[in-house]
Amino acid sequence: MNRGPRETEEFFNEFAGLVDTTFNAAEKSTLGVGGRVQAAIFPPTVSLAAALQARSSSPLRIEVGAQNIHWEAQGAFTGEISGPMVRQLGLNWALVGHSERRQYFGETNTTALKRTESLLKQGFTVIACLGETLEERQSHRTQAILSDQFLNSIGEDSGTQARSKNLIIAYEPVWAIGTGLTPTLAEIEASHEFLRDLIAKRWGTETAQSTLLLYGGSVTPQNIGAILRCTSVDGALVGGASVKPESFAALLKLAAQTIDRN
Repeated sequence: MNRGPRETEEFFNEFAGLVDTTFNAAEKSTLGVGGRVQAAIFPPTVSLAAALQARSSSPLRIEVGAQNIHWEAQGAFTGEISGPMVRQLGLNWALVGHSERRQYFGETNTTALKRTESLLKQGFTVIACLGETLEERQSHRTQAILSDQFLNSIGEDSGTQARSKNLIIAYEPVWAIGTGLTPTLAEIEASHEFLRDLIAKRWGTETAQSTLLLYGGSVTPQNIGAILRCTSVDGALVGGASVKPESFAALLKLAAQTIDRN
């Protein structure tokens, strides 16, 4: 719940200036459509149109998506938005099951499943979020929670979408979000490898290898390089560090450099 339409326009203008002045030609070519690093930003609903308008001034193609979308196409669901509404804006990216939706707004595996299935059928690229709380980690239930969320909030037919890269899975340990705490690199690797093994058992090895797995949880310019060098990590789901243009630009620059070295 950051940045209204005016602030969103200011964000993109500043971001465009930073890219223009601080990225070299190789870094620019690595990012965006046709490059090896893809980026998407998820503003508040009221700022989606402003983000699309402002994006046109960006030297990089940044995808824009919605933080939350209802599973029904229309109806008496006060306060919600639907997939067709978002598609009318020209958007086809969405988050599903983010930890804050689960923690504060009653999102369950059942409702996340409805959103995931509906949005994938509508042609959205969906980032489905999974992760454990601190209590669950301390009680050694991380894998049980991840397994439960994966099996019950992502549809059986989603394997087809995973193969086409329309389904992206983000591991976000709830206890690490906004706290400055992060799992060790070994713990991140272990959780991602566990998720990839779940995908393989459900949809096959080929799908497991091609499905993008993101890490989210206090990702910063200081740690993103090390995180992206983990062999099981394909990208990052970034919270607070993406709100400021300078840190968002720094994240993308470091991602381009890391990918280029790899």
